[in-house]
Amino acid sequence: MFDAIAPRYDQLNRVLSAGFDRRWRARAIRSLCLTGSETILDLCTGTADVAIAAATASPPARRVIGIDFASEMLRLGLRKLPPRGLHARISLVQADAMVLPVGSGAVDAVTVAFGIRNVEHPEETFADVFRVLKPGGRFAILEFGTPTLPVLRQAYLAYFRFVLPSVGGLISGHASAYAYLPASVAAFAEPARLVDALEHAGFSHVTADPLTLGVVYLYSAQKPLLL
Repeated sequence: MFDAIAPRYDQLNRVLSAGFDRRWRARAIRSLCLTGSETILDLCTGTADVAIAAATASPPARRVIGIDFASEMLRLGLRKLPPRGLHARISLVQADAMVLPVGSGAVDAVTVAFGIRNVEHPEETFADVFRVLKPGGRFAILEFGTPTLPVLRQAYLAYFRFVLPSVGGLISGHASAYAYLPASVAAFAEPARLVDALEHAGFSHVTADPLTLGVVYLYSAQKPLLL
């Protein structure tokens, strides 16, 4: 499914989020408090938008490793790197987000944008993220939420259930993929449960900050310096 929608994926992200996706990614990267020396692991990297945002931030990450299980997404992501001069600083690898191909304590920060709900067992990913992070390393998650204001909530749910699948299916030619999106969001854990899962994995300073009136949440967590 993800391979099938890859050719139109970036275009649909811009259209369906009204351009807010760029702001959300930038906010997630800022939460990492980069100094310019970090190695970042980006899970469910897709076409590498978050990886590119990290490598072009101010200051930028020194190195970014993006992983995804969809080979077509990665192929399109690789095509973005040479024009930006990033092919030497960003590596894209096909891998499983529950079994990270990275050594223990090897990375300074981990990101995942709109992908954790697609992982079969998120708690396994959280445990492995904890393993690969250095002490003090940061973990940033972007994921869809549901606004709490009643009027906005109703409008958002109508958009998410009817408009988004129709437009996404029309542009991508893969209607089932954009029917899956609202279904996967509806089935995903509430913010409080995700915070609990991160704390259970050992993370500290765990927060869930609503962005754009709760349409999206930024979850931030840190591996303690002393274990």
